[in-house]
Amino acid sequence: MRIARAVRNGIYAVMILLVMAGLCTACKGKEERLDGSLSDIMSGIYEKADLSDDFRQGLANFETFELTDDMKTSVLGTEEIEYSEAVVSMPLMSSIAYQCVLLRVDGDSVDTVKQQLKDNADPDKWVCVSAETVLIESRGDVIFYVMADNDVAYALNAAFQNY
Repeated sequence: MRIARAVRNGIYAVMILLVMAGLCTACKGKEERLDGSLSDIMSGIYEKADLSDDFRQGLANFETFELTDDMKTSVLGTEEIEYSEAVVSMPLMSSIAYQCVLLRVDGDSVDTVKQQLKDNADPDKWVCVSAETVLIESRGDVIFYVMADNDVAYALNAAFQNY
């Protein structure tokens, strides 16, 4: 009797674990996928981020645009990164060390591209100013890459993670 009860309880425990694992996987898969254009996602990140009023006012001088081949090296630090879609947000004329990039890549290459970005990031690339923080994160096939001061970088990353 005791053995049968122990086996039955063990089977129930395994079934519960399998159901929980399935639920967690289903939730994660849904959460990871970011649909829509990268320009729309970038706008949503700015809307949701907990940014200072000064930074928000400065956004009027920023432009978000598709990354072109002629800017690829200056923005990403290398020509070697492959992506299907990329947008950049940065001030056009400013003494602020800042850029925020979203890349959509083949899902199998996310870790490789993140490492390439890390290896080629240059937070000192601006004249007379440097970015305090370089953050490279991903959700699904979208990579978030920002160089900025600490508060801005982490606020934008939080908004990206909760988008």
